[in-house]
Amino acid sequence: MDRAIGVRAVTMIEPIASFLKRVTTRLGFEHDWYLIVLGAAIGLLTALGAFGFMHALQWVDEWTSERQGQLPLWMLGLIPMAGALVTGILVHNFAPAARGHGVPQVMHAIIRRSGKIPTKVGIVKVMASICTVGTGGSAGAEGPIVQIGSTIGSAMGRRFRVPRSHWPTLVGCGAAAGIASVFNAPIAGVFFVLEILLRDFSMRTFTPVVIASVFSATATHALQQEWTSGDAGEKVDRALFAFNAGENYTFTFVELPSFVVLGVLCALIAVGFTKLLHRSENMYEKVRLHPIIKPVTGAAMLGVLGVGYVLIAQSAGSTQHVPSFFGNGYATILALLDPNSYVENAGGAVPMVVWVLAILCVFKALGTTATLASGGSGGVFAPSLFMGAAAGAAFGILLRSLGLPGGNNPASFALVGMAAVVSGTTFAPLTAILILLELTHEPLILLPVMLASMVSTILARAWMHDSIYTMKLRQAGLMIGTGRDLTVLRKIPVTTVRQTPLPSEPVYAADPLSKLITLHANYNVPDFVVVDQEGIYMGMVTGAEMRTALIDREAIPLLLVAELLNSELPTLSPGEMLDTVMDKFAKQDVASLCLVAADGTPICMVTRGNLMKRYQAALEEQ
Repeated sequence: MDRAIGVRAVTMIEPIASFLKRVTTRLGFEHDWYLIVLGAAIGLLTALGAFGFMHALQWVDEWTSERQGQLPLWMLGLIPMAGALVTGILVHNFAPAARGHGVPQVMHAIIRRSGKIPTKVGIVKVMASICTVGTGGSAGAEGPIVQIGSTIGSAMGRRFRVPRSHWPTLVGCGAAAGIASVFNAPIAGVFFVLEILLRDFSMRTFTPVVIASVFSATATHALQQEWTSGDAGEKVDRALFAFNAGENYTFTFVELPSFVVLGVLCALIAVGFTKLLHRSENMYEKVRLHPIIKPVTGAAMLGVLGVGYVLIAQSAGSTQHVPSFFGNGYATILALLDPNSYVENAGGAVPMVVWVLAILCVFKALGTTATLASGGSGGVFAPSLFMGAAAGAAFGILLRSLGLPGGNNPASFALVGMAAVVSGTTFAPLTAILILLELTHEPLILLPVMLASMVSTILARAWMHDSIYTMKLRQAGLMIGTGRDLTVLRKIPVTTVRQTPLPSEPVYAADPLSKLITLHANYNVPDFVVVDQEGIYMGMVTGAEMRTALIDREAIPLLLVAELLNSELPTLSPGEMLDTVMDKFAKQDVASLCLVAADGTPICMVTRGNLMKRYQAALEEQ
């Protein structure tokens, strides 16, 4: 009886198992189905981390706002300087990689370390960002949360001994989960990772990233509902930047020129901000100050800017005491997206005057540069949204004053400006369009958002070679890449390339050159690895150098291997991916390089021909 039940159970399970196998095989997960499970786990863990991070940041921000209102105007920079000091201590002593705006560090880890991010980087990034942004530093939360989620994904990959080639995918899962949780934007989180971090739209990468984003957004909704114990529907579906274009709003043909001009304006702002930040970072690296003190000097400059802006705003009729561009600036963005703010004589923290809004945009760029270039911790996404909203609002008010098409609702130009500046700084228009759609829940404004974003991206790419995320990486010599080929290379370990074994007889520097001629005849290898008496790699004698020596055959008996030894050639390590290997071959005119173990002993030779064959095979597999 029991045996019959067991047979029946197996008979029922087999079709299900067969079906699941077919589905996962078609998705490219025949052997890697566990990536989907890990993606879900990373999404849940990142949601918990993001939820705690945002509530801690909100608490510190509220405490700071209350204290700032009690300080004299000339002491505006005092609290940001205190936060910057704590940030400097944390970053310098525990995790220098937590400095800056986060996303480039994650990209560096993906490109050069296959996605390996130390766990302490994520922990320090949380604390440093709370100290920087929460105390008034001009930066955003998206950079820190991307690094937090990426650290969780990297740690999961190492903890469960996932093959190194899959670590970047898990890092991407964490980054997408972070964006989905903080901005309530799961779709934009996915495309942020695929368009900016991984640059890989294959199904094998897309599937776990989507799963992580969905699980993170859902878990965050549940946590918010539990935390507030309010109306679940209201909490779950709430837009971060609520915007209402009006039921009768339509994007008309006559408004096309206005939004094209706005796209050009936003491209100028994006390029100017990106270059300002990059050059300021380079300048601060040369400043001879202790790394702990550098963020304090940036906060001091932020305080000076704050005093100047408050005086300007008060002259325009504002009663504000704390500058609008301090912190992440979300409250100001909400005010700029509110059509009621543009009613004549409407009160508010931001005077809706063209020249004041223009100054606000400039001061936000300067304040963010001072905060991040000096070593503060935060993101550049929120400042880009802020500058776009201020510039768009100013442009909309100007159109209204001139009686030009589109000037009836300056708030819509503020919204379009947000997407356009983000597109210009990141070179990721798809991400910018989707995240604005999810942040505002307003589909009626989608067409002008798409138009201005593409105009901004095209012009920004024409005026500068790199985005705000990749400029620093290219300066450091990292190959960024823009297409599918490089994505393939980053997933293939060098150990999968066909290896050329070393001759059984080692070559020493003191050996005569005639020994290499004999080995070449016996093993038919063009290049030779030279080791010391303990078997440690010293360098190589290449075929080109041997051919040069053979010109004078009479001198061969007198030459030693040491006289042709090239000790400056790069070596390969077993953990490297093919993108770095290809880069090394591109810089050297050699037919092969040596794969060396961690203890310095040579393992084998990797030839340029076998490398290209492995690359071609990988493309065919994709």
